[in-house]
Amino acid sequence: MKKTIGEKVIAFNKKLKYSGDLPDGFAVLNPFFDNPETLEVMTKFYQKFYNDNNQRKFIVGINPSRHGAGVTGVPFTDTKRLKSHNGIEMKSAHTHEISSVYLYSVIEAFGGAEKFYKEFYINSPFPLAIIQNKKGSWLNANYYDDKNLFEAVKPFMIKSLKDHISIGLDTEEIFILGKKNAVFIDKINKEEKLFGKLTVLEHPRYIQQYKSKEKEMYIDKYLIALNKIKI
Repeated sequence: MKKTIGEKVIAFNKKLKYSGDLPDGFAVLNPFFDNPETLEVMTKFYQKFYNDNNQRKFIVGINPSRHGAGVTGVPFTDTKRLKSHNGIEMKSAHTHEISSVYLYSVIEAFGGAEKFYKEFYINSPFPLAIIQNKKGSWLNANYYDDKNLFEAVKPFMIKSLKDHISIGLDTEEIFILGKKNAVFIDKINKEEKLFGKLTVLEHPRYIQQYKSKEKEMYIDKYLIALNKIKI
């Protein structure tokens, strides 16, 4: 019997492991091994919203934050929105992540989680949280923050992108969150020829943190790009 997209994503996440090298001062968090409940809520999410074989469009993040998918296992989803918008409660952790706030504003404007996830699949080329030790504190890091870091994780990123595509995604046009992220995805795409058109959108964290007064304009921009409304 053919596996659903949800079953493929759950299988991908269950065997997700980074065993490559990292430059000094960087580490990778794997929520699927660090917290047993993460596997439970992630499984519930993909069973609920991806229990079919319909092709999805691909929205590409950077890498998960330790308060969003780094806890819930669901991209751009903190525990608050996991419960309020998706109806799935996580008892072992309580997180608030500003990228999640903005993205779920878009999802609501689109018509809600069920409608949105029926059309879109969100994940990252590096699908695990990266942290960096700065003055004794571990902080969120992006895969492109350090040239040596990018070169170290690039083979894993390419494999992850290919694995995402094999789940059953539309590769004709993808939606990249973050302008700097797009520079690196474009570089990989020129080498690997994975995707057609790359449509770039401002990153949810940037909008929520620095452009909150113009939030409605950015939501419209997302909806136009995602072909929900026409201008």
